[in-house]
Amino acid sequence: MDAGFLVATQLSSLYPSQATSVPLQTSRQGVPLPPPPSESDPPAEHATYSSVLHTPVTGTILLRVLHGGLIIELVSLSTEVSPIRFVFPGRVLPFPAIFLWEASELHVLAVVDTGSLYRLVVPIASGRELWRNQAPNIWPREYLLKNMEDAREGLVHVQGTHSVIIGLRNGSLLRLENDYVGEGTDDEWTETVYQYTSFLSSLTSFLPLTGGPSTGSEPVSIATHPWPTDIGHVWTLSRDRTLRFWKAKIGCVASKAVSPGKEASPSPGSSTSGGKPHIMLDVTPQTLLRVFTSPTQEDHIYVIVFIPTISSPSSGGTFHLFDTFSDQLYEVGKIEASANTAHCHLQDFMIAGNALFALWDAQGQSMVAKTVINVQHLNEGFHPAPWYTSCYAPEPELTPAYLEEILLSPGSMTEKFFEAIMRPGMFSALTLRTALDQYIDACLSMLGPRPPQLGTTYATISEHIAAVVGCTVNLNRDTQTGAYQYATYWSALKRDWEGFIARCREVERSARRPLALGAQDQGEIIHVERERVGLLVSEDLPIYLTRLLAVENPPLEPQYELLSILWTLKSRLGPHVMLQLENRMMDIIHQEVAFSLPDILQDQTRRFRFREEMDEGSLHWIIGRLQSIEDLDSAARKALDIIGGFDVEVKREEDEVELLLPPPHSEWARALTAAYISKTVDARYELALALVTLLFFLSDEISEWDPSLLAEIFAVFRGVAILRFTARHPASAASDTPPATSDLLSADDVVHRMRNMNVSRSSKTLLSPTYSIVHRLLAESGDTHGLPGAAHRFLDSIGLLQSVSPANATKYEVLFCEKLRLLGFYDASRELLSWLPRTAGASYVLARLWLNLGKPDDASYLLEKLAGSFAGNFGGDHVLSAEDQEALARILPATELLDSQYNFYIHASNLFKVTSWVHHEVSFAQLAISVAPPDADTSSLWATVINGLTELGYYDDAYASLMSSPYEKLKRELVSQLTYRMCDDNAVETLMTFNFAGIADEVQDALAFKARNVDIRVHPSYSKILHTWFIRRGDYRNAALAMYQRARKLQDLIHDPTSFASLAEEQLEAYLVAINALSLVEPKNAWVLLPMPADHFYEPHKRRKLPRYIPERRFTPGKFDSDIIRLADMEYDYALLAAQIDMVRRDPALLASPEFLLPPSVIVLRLAQANRFSQAMATARSLNVDMTDLFSHLTGQCLRLSRNADTVIQEDTSDWLLTDKVSSWPGTPADRGWRYLRHSLQEHDSAETDYKYTKATLETILGSNSSPPPWLIHILEENHHEFLIRISLRYENFEDAIEHTLSLIRKSDSQLAREAPQNACATWLPYTLIDQVLKAAAEATSTPRLSALRSEIATRVKRMHKLSQFPA
Repeated sequence: MDAGFLVATQLSSLYPSQATSVPLQTSRQGVPLPPPPSESDPPAEHATYSSVLHTPVTGTILLRVLHGGLIIELVSLSTEVSPIRFVFPGRVLPFPAIFLWEASELHVLAVVDTGSLYRLVVPIASGRELWRNQAPNIWPREYLLKNMEDAREGLVHVQGTHSVIIGLRNGSLLRLENDYVGEGTDDEWTETVYQYTSFLSSLTSFLPLTGGPSTGSEPVSIATHPWPTDIGHVWTLSRDRTLRFWKAKIGCVASKAVSPGKEASPSPGSSTSGGKPHIMLDVTPQTLLRVFTSPTQEDHIYVIVFIPTISSPSSGGTFHLFDTFSDQLYEVGKIEASANTAHCHLQDFMIAGNALFALWDAQGQSMVAKTVINVQHLNEGFHPAPWYTSCYAPEPELTPAYLEEILLSPGSMTEKFFEAIMRPGMFSALTLRTALDQYIDACLSMLGPRPPQLGTTYATISEHIAAVVGCTVNLNRDTQTGAYQYATYWSALKRDWEGFIARCREVERSARRPLALGAQDQGEIIHVERERVGLLVSEDLPIYLTRLLAVENPPLEPQYELLSILWTLKSRLGPHVMLQLENRMMDIIHQEVAFSLPDILQDQTRRFRFREEMDEGSLHWIIGRLQSIEDLDSAARKALDIIGGFDVEVKREEDEVELLLPPPHSEWARALTAAYISKTVDARYELALALVTLLFFLSDEISEWDPSLLAEIFAVFRGVAILRFTARHPASAASDTPPATSDLLSADDVVHRMRNMNVSRSSKTLLSPTYSIVHRLLAESGDTHGLPGAAHRFLDSIGLLQSVSPANATKYEVLFCEKLRLLGFYDASRELLSWLPRTAGASYVLARLWLNLGKPDDASYLLEKLAGSFAGNFGGDHVLSAEDQEALARILPATELLDSQYNFYIHASNLFKVTSWVHHEVSFAQLAISVAPPDADTSSLWATVINGLTELGYYDDAYASLMSSPYEKLKRELVSQLTYRMCDDNAVETLMTFNFAGIADEVQDALAFKARNVDIRVHPSYSKILHTWFIRRGDYRNAALAMYQRARKLQDLIHDPTSFASLAEEQLEAYLVAINALSLVEPKNAWVLLPMPADHFYEPHKRRKLPRYIPERRFTPGKFDSDIIRLADMEYDYALLAAQIDMVRRDPALLASPEFLLPPSVIVLRLAQANRFSQAMATARSLNVDMTDLFSHLTGQCLRLSRNADTVIQEDTSDWLLTDKVSSWPGTPADRGWRYLRHSLQEHDSAETDYKYTKATLETILGSNSSPPPWLIHILEENHHEFLIRISLRYENFEDAIEHTLSLIRKSDSQLAREAPQNACATWLPYTLIDQVLKAAAEATSTPRLSALRSEIATRVKRMHKLSQFPA
């Protein structure tokens, strides 16, 4: 257990978003472009070099060299600050370094193969904000090396912020020194070259150097004392295994050949001299030197030199310890690497305290070895301490054999393979992206049509993989039988998935190559890989036991003997049988415990035929070993304690300080804790599965066991299985920014990607986190300090291993499922709930989950059943157990008092309200009303029921609930909402059937408000609905008012030809409906009051000005005038609009005119001009328009017919003669025309009009020098004799004037003969007019009837004289 083991996490899974990039420029001219990467190079995002910096100010910072040396990336492992990248114009030489300067700046020093030394000064903010928002303030400085040609291929070692060492190929050292004192200082460096051949040989930087080919003196490793230090010495190790000691300002002062270790054969690059091999080290720069000092011996500087022996079968090399004292090198001793390192490559090693840690590349896997170097006791002799080797805990690798095991369980092949590759920790997001790009490139290189999946954009990498992998495999038919070739299809699909998984494994193998070691506070050892960073941590007991049990004949203590036997039993059964046993155990957990556990186990064993899977010898051996255990019950309980137990750490003083000053959150720390939890859960699961295997093996004897022990085994197995499922379930999140299609990138996107050098991240799908649910849960808890303590505290806090019976669901299990639901992991929460019995708490969580998943019926069913648990007093006399009550109380909202069925129903109703499931919200509100206490205020529940039923369209139920509500105020508030909703839903007929007893005024006011304020052009038409409301209730006057107001509003909206075409018909209909309604009122009451604003008097027609009803001064301020609208006014408005519509319909060109609404007189005139005399007369009659011009025009048409009827008929102006009535008259067209005129005069001309139309007709005839028809003269003689006389005088028809005068006198005489005159007026004649006739006739040349007139007048005078003599 002292060795510990390794846990690591992928960086791309923690930081999927693009890092901030800072491009760097060079002042050197003619710098060539970097060469393109070759196929043998690792992926661009895999680091080729890494180093770790840890300080109390910055925490732990990781420096990584990416993209073949073109990019240096800084990653903070202690904070959540996003990484930052520096893009260089050339390849960075090994090895760059990072330092903290005066607690305010980070200095990155790197030498580029272009011959430049860069110092990047990164200001850091307080509070561990580091470089966040500091990119504009980064200060890059470039120094052009004078010895460029030699330094271009040298080995770089950065001693500190003021000194850089470059090892040249000829064995010399180029030392660069600088006096940096802060920003604003000229970053000038002094170059000095030191030769190793002479003690005091140093050349200035101005002398040329000769590089030449690589020799044995070329340094392959350089080391100095760790910075900060005032020791400026340098130690180098050359290819010929010579250790050299260099002093500043002097040069090489000492050298010593290091004897090789046990090398079986010469390594590549070695040379022979005289038949004896001379082994040379690899020319590749390596970490083979480390320098350290002891606090007790400050004058001694110790150097550790590692000499590899790759081909040795016993170890990977030897560590040589040298003491540097008085400018001399003394070899103190040797430490041979452990046998586990044979054929391994040392990547890095370091000294931490008195311990030596070495990082080995064990065939692509990291391995850390540890030993103790106690320099304080060197005077007593050097005695190497033993090595302790640490590796990763065993984890499944997706080999073809393992994939075959996965396929043994039921389920879809693609789902199993997809779940395997997406399992947290299996492959990083970068690995999946890289493998997918390689897979897509291979698919695109195939002949034939390209599948559409390859060109589609996907939101996440998981969606992309699921859609693309296998898209080239098609289901074909057999050419002979036509049957589908399913076997061939599944085989090809399996090979396709296996090929993709093989690509992922290859990329991941490269990602796990070890690079460097580091340390952080409290001596934690960090190991860095190309794409992962991890820690060396201690093993807990389950991990320790699992590791030992995997070894044959493990050295276990007697108390763990049972576990050893069970582990052997598992291995004898084989993976296939164990998988079946595991599946059966899972089925048992998913079912309710309806029988005793022994009966269940015996039944499953009989079905399974468990023992038949073992050979006879193994069976008897296992039975014998089990019988050797004295107390099997105690051994089983001990195993349970191991599986469910946690090491509760004693709180240290440092922890108490951190409670006051909590450390910053770190995604890396959380990921490591989650990885540790996953490992310990896997170990506990294997131990629990072994214990369950024992139950199946001893099923015939299990009935004699303690039932509580059996129940606890099942409960613990369930808890471990839940933890294992959670640790393996991915918690991937979609990208915040939508992916962009590569061929639709904007110029800004192209510039951004080129500047960021995002070569490997330029695909369509963005990377997304691939951590597990446990990682998300740790983010909620925030406790990730120290392993394994943080992992154990987390597992202990969730309490899943505290259950003692599978028949119960503890509060911890219920709370865990509720936590997953709250975090949005619905599938995981549903799966875990299926493992728990249906207790009250589990049912409530499942109901909430069904709501989240959009299954309200299932949620309603569970909540309604759960409500029965509240029938008693919650917390008192209750149907639930104390455990169920506590679990339910923990998950129910603390802000609500759920102590009764009534309150629970309200809570359930609110749950459905939040998720907008109205039907169930109403249902639970009704249930709450049904069980409400007498003194409870249920107004809000009634409102919920009424509003919900209204929203659902259950209007009959909503009306019934409204009228049943005991709250009068609520009824008046909600009736308008019901009314509006029914109107909007075209349920007006249903609305009219409701009585609304007591609140009908509220309905009427609601409809009136909408009719006044809502746009009448939109649906529904509230004015029509209000009219229907009044009609149904016999209020015809208000019904007419509603429609008349609608017509007025429509009139206000008609302001252009377009609006007229769309609204005129509606306005006409509104007028007609209003007229019909008002016609049902008694004639004396056939009027309505139209409210009008005080500043506006509606006068649509200039024909009249309607009277004011009451003066405004009679009203109080704020009141309005009213206009009295009578039935005749409505009829007039209707007639005018109908005429206007008819005119526009017959002549659409009118709409082009601004005055398209013609006045009445113009309408009548246009109709007359169109020879539509009947319509013109009817319109004029309705609109009270004078028809004088109309009859004059009609008379003219009759005169034309009399003169030349054929011409009139040919002009197509005689349609008025073709009506049914006129065409049935006998005679010529002229006769029918004159008869039509006569009938029209008889219909429209009378004493009310003073026969002005007859007079106009006569004038028209006389004006055309024609003779009037006798019937026309007869009409005037009967009614307007004087007009005949005057018109005859006007046209100088003296004979006619004389005849009309004679007719007038004779008519008067005849009347006098019939009746005696009662007064003088009865004998009155227009004597003045008669005198004018006499005078005019006397002046005329020929008036034969003048004498008769004079005689008649004389006779008249005599008669009148006689009459005057009679007494009155």
